[in-house]
Formats: sequence, C-alpha cells, structure tokens
Amino acid sequence: MEYRDYYQTLGVGRSATPAEIKKAFRKLAREHHPDVRPNDQGAEQRFKDVNEAYAVLSDPEKRKLYDQVGANWEAFSRAGAPAGAGMGGGAGGSPFDGFAWSSAPGGAGVRYEFRTTGGDASGFSDFFRMVFGEGGAGAGGVGGAGGPGGLGGRRQTGHGTAGAVDLDDLLSGMGMAGAGRSSRPARPGRGVEATAELTLEEAFHGTSRIVEVDGKRLEVTIPPGVDNGTRIRLSGRGGDGSDLFVVCRVRPHPVFSRRGADLEREVALSLDEALLGGEVAVGTLKGRVLLTIPPGTQAGRTFRLAGQGMPRFRSSGHGDLFVRARVVLPTNLTADARDAARRFLDLVDQPNPRT
Repeated sequence: MEYRDYYQTLGVGRSATPAEIKKAFRKLAREHHPDVRPNDQGAEQRFKDVNEAYAVLSDPEKRKLYDQVGANWEAFSRAGAPAGAGMGGGAGGSPFDGFAWSSAPGGAGVRYEFRTTGGDASGFSDFFRMVFGEGGAGAGGVGGAGGPGGLGGRRQTGHGTAGAVDLDDLLSGMGMAGAGRSSRPARPGRGVEATAELTLEEAFHGTSRIVEVDGKRLEVTIPPGVDNGTRIRLSGRGGDGSDLFVVCRVRPHPVFSRRGADLEREVALSLDEALLGGEVAVGTLKGRVLLTIPPGTQAGRTFRLAGQGMPRFRSSGHGDLFVRARVVLPTNLTADARDAARRFLDLVDQPNPRT
C-alpha cells in the first residue's frame, strides 16, 4: 500500500506550525470545495484528501503517530493494523464526521468513542484505515488482544458504535510503547475528561457521543451551540464518585468561520451581479437562502443575515451570518470585449478611487 504524504497534500513542510497547517487547509478546502467546482469531477476527491490530511496533522496525537509511522511504514504495513479505531460518516456529510482517536485525554479506565450514523468508512483512504483503524455501525469481527497483526487493544462493540483501539497498545505493537499517551491518570474527586471532536454542522444541530468509563457505556448528549472549550458535565459518572467532563472541540470549517454565535462566510459575485445587482443563492447551516445584491456592490461589502448563525448555547435564538462579497472579474477577454470595456469605462467616467 502506498504511503500517503499528508504534508505534501497540504503543501507544507514537516516542521509546519499548527497555524501554517490551518492556513493551508483553509486555502485548499475553499479551492477544491465541490460547491465551488460543481463541474469538476475530481474536486470532491481532492476535497476529501485535504480534509483527511488536516484531520491527522491538526491533531497533535494523530500527527505524532503519523510521523512515527512514516519512518516505520514498510514494517508497519507488513504487520497490519487494527480495524477497530473509531470513525464514522453520516450520509450526505463529510466522510470525516464522527471521527475521533479513541484514546482521548481522560485518564485511567476511560475510553472515548464516536457514535456513527451511517457506518460507512469508505470516505477514508486505505492508508488512513490501516494506520488509524476502521469501524462503523454494525462492524463485526473485531477481536481482542492478539488479533490480526498482534497489535491488540481492540474489543467488540455494538449498538451502532464504532470500535476502539488504544493508542498505547498500537504503539506497543510497533515497538514504541508509551509514545502516544499524553493524559495523566485521574485523581479521585478531581474529575475525568474526554474530548469530543465535532464538525460545525454537529455543533449547530446537536449530537451525541458514547463514553466508556470503567466498563460502563454512557451516551452523552451534546446540545446545539457548543463551541471550542464547552464542557459537558456528568456528575458522579467519572468513576470513584468523580465527575466526567466532555470537552468539545469544533473543527475548522472550509466555508464558515465563527465568532461566538455569529458566522462569517464569503460569496463570489460576477461583474454583472456586482454592477447591476441581482439575487444569488447563499448556503447557510440551515439551508440555502436568496441574498439580494444591490447595484454597485463593492468587493468586501458585508451583508448581515439575521438569525442565520449558530444557536446560542443553552439559550434562545441564533446569532447572525455575515456574508462578505468577493467580486470575480472576467478574464481572457477577446479584443472585441476589451474594446467594449474601454467604451463602457469612458461612459462611466469613474473618478480616481485613490485620491
């Protein structure tokens, strides 16, 4: 199986900072988003590749494991990999919806899993599935320790949830025991934490996650409107009478950026739409709406769509969506088009905007 260079996919070096990785992802995700390139048959695959690379390189633990696997890829591919790491992908959503590394920070006796909705892991590459595992709703044949490849750390799960693989067990099977554990054992009474990684769509609509604590499976309801750092508390459910805290982490979105309950996005306008006005369809997290563009709209002008932002966490109402105009000028003009443009500009007699 061919090694996939996620750094090359994003066009960054191996020493790239998280900010550089995020910037590269945003640029490429916008460039290859299927909505931006509706007639490009390869755009969807490139968009998936960019998301897959970012899903790994934006997470410190996944990036560390990926870097270690890279140096040992030939031996790792011969040994095989567990097929039970948690991942999901709802129908019609990103193939990375519901993905989480199952040994999220949480301390001893805690495993964190994602509830899958469709059970289809086909959106991931074969390389990704080999390194980080594969599972879904109704996935069977997941053995215990000593399964295929001798890497262990897996167990059968049911009720429509993804399987789980322990990071230390996986690294131990590769001769790198202890390389991936970043959390510290929980102390009685201090509480236990697990991290819930969400898409922006899940944060908008609300979702649920499965947490296993000392062999007990708990379904945690995550209400709409959560943001990075939002903590969901389950009193007395963390073991030894301590509390369990599920800390939300919302992944960056290729189209929308967020400021509290407000959202921002761009909309591309043609020259005639900006000059003469019209109506353009704008995607929101609720669906598409028609935005009226007045004649003479300048690049950078921002329109406010009231109530089209995020739900207010544990409150009523929604924030607003701010849509920023981006005017796209025509290119590759013919000689006749250039002559017509000159005649038009002579008629307009626009004053110098720099004075």
